[in-house]
This record gives sequence, C-alpha cells and structure tokens, in this order.
Amino acid sequence: MLPWFRAARTPRTRSVFAALILAVTLLVAPAATATAAAPTAATATSRGWNDYSCKPSAAHPRPVVLVHGTFGNSIDNWLVLAPYLVNRGYCVFSLDYGQLPNVPFFHGLGPIDKSAEQLDVFVDKVLAATGTQKADIVGHSQGGMMPNYYLKFLGGAPKVNALIGLAPDNHGTTLLGLTKLLPHFPGVEKFITDKTPGLADQVAGSPFITKLTAGGDTVPGVRYTVIATKYDQVVTPYRTQYLDGPNVRNVLLQDLCPLDLSEHVAIGTIDRIAFHEVANALDPARARPTTCSSVIG
Repeated sequence: MLPWFRAARTPRTRSVFAALILAVTLLVAPAATATAAAPTAATATSRGWNDYSCKPSAAHPRPVVLVHGTFGNSIDNWLVLAPYLVNRGYCVFSLDYGQLPNVPFFHGLGPIDKSAEQLDVFVDKVLAATGTQKADIVGHSQGGMMPNYYLKFLGGAPKVNALIGLAPDNHGTTLLGLTKLLPHFPGVEKFITDKTPGLADQVAGSPFITKLTAGGDTVPGVRYTVIATKYDQVVTPYRTQYLDGPNVRNVLLQDLCPLDLSEHVAIGTIDRIAFHEVANALDPARARPTTCSSVIG
C-alpha cells in the first residue's frame, strides 16, 4: 500500500519524514545514476529488468518476481530494488495487477483474489521464458501479502521457492485504528468496498483476510521472510505483518540498523538496508550480516 496522502498527518510522522529526507541521500545515492531514467518498461528492459531473454545463472538459478503495493505499479515501485538485484546477477521481472477501469498508473485496487490470478498467469509466463521450475517472489505491502493467496488457493506453492515481504499486510491493517471508525460513517465502508475492493480486502478482519489466514499463515515447501519497520504507520500494528509457521523468518529493520527510520513507503522503494536483507533472503547460503553500513553494499 502506498498511501502518500497519509504521509504527514501526525507530528511523529512528520519527524520521521524529516529524518528520511536526510537519509535519502545516503540510501539512494549509490543507485541514483542507474534509476533516474527508468520511467517506462522499455527503459527497464534495456537494463535487464523485464528482459525475457534473461536466463538465470548457476549462482542465481531462479527468476525474481517483484509485486508492487497498493497504488503502485510495475515500474515506480521498483526503481531502486530492480536494478539493485539485476546488478547482482538476478533475472528480475515485475507485473502490474489490480487495475481499475480508467485508472492509469495506480494499481492494486481491484479484488485481491483476482489480482492473485494475474500473478498466477505472470509467474507461469516468467517460468516459461526462463526455463525454470520455480521463482522467488519479493513484494511490498499488498504485494507481499497477495502472493500468499496464490500459494494457498491457486496452486502456486510448487512454483515458488521463497516469498519475501517488505511491510506486508499479512493479517490486514487497522490503519492506526482508523478502520474501526468506518461503522460510524454510514455508506463509507460500502463505497470503499464497491469502488476500491482491493482496499476493503486489506482491512483487518475482512472476509478476504479471514479466508487468507484460516488454517495457518504458510504452506509447506516455501521459505518466507518478512521485513518490517517499527515506524510503519500504514500496516498497523506492525507486528501483525509477521508470519507464524515453519520456514519463516521475521525481521525488524531496526534490529539490523537502529538508525534506519524508514516507514511504510521507504522500506519498499528506497531503503538499501532493507534491500540488502532481501538479497540475503534470496541467497541465504551467501548471506552477509545486514547493518547500517549495508547502505553502501
């Protein structure tokens, strides 16, 4: 979920964003040249991102599928992470999903079960193009949660080695308690459900979240990593992002680098410390400790 319009409503959020302004120079500078001119899929392809001629190497034998968050798209969400992974030798692909009619650029708003069907088709396309049997999935917010529906209900588990979520709303969100106010505003909840079902599906306790979490958080055969930030003010409480089950690793970004002030948007779009941990999760055999200095790694 990328709700920019919520970004500075509280003093705490404003202080976090002020600190982020200072941090962005450190976080983005190493990748600025590579990402500044990537506004289109064609540009991305020229760098090896969404390049369907890419063949995974022995070192990185699986393609990586990037799944954007709510209000995101296949390019803007990944202007830093996609080149970061391409430069490390991965075949990287990203999709658009959850499009609403006459709403360009801002996706992830359609019913999440239908979005998972789009992911299903896309993963099959990537596997066929790369000649591989399994992919790794990295998603931000809804993009870290929605693939679990694909794994649990659409037969995706045999096709996926690892699911890595950056601030995923695995158990829905209260939006700092705002969702509890919906019953007090007649018609608002129905309007959201009718017009932007992808938002309604992400509310904690929604029918979609209830179905998704019934019977356990995970499925056998898939490795799960959740990377969360305690400054998340969109997927709240942030600990609800964590998964419970075998083959699960839940990571709090501030345990890796106490100085990292990334909130919900930054952890999925610009934070190279978080991305270092993504690289570790993709290749645990070659993992290196993630610290504050990983920003330059």
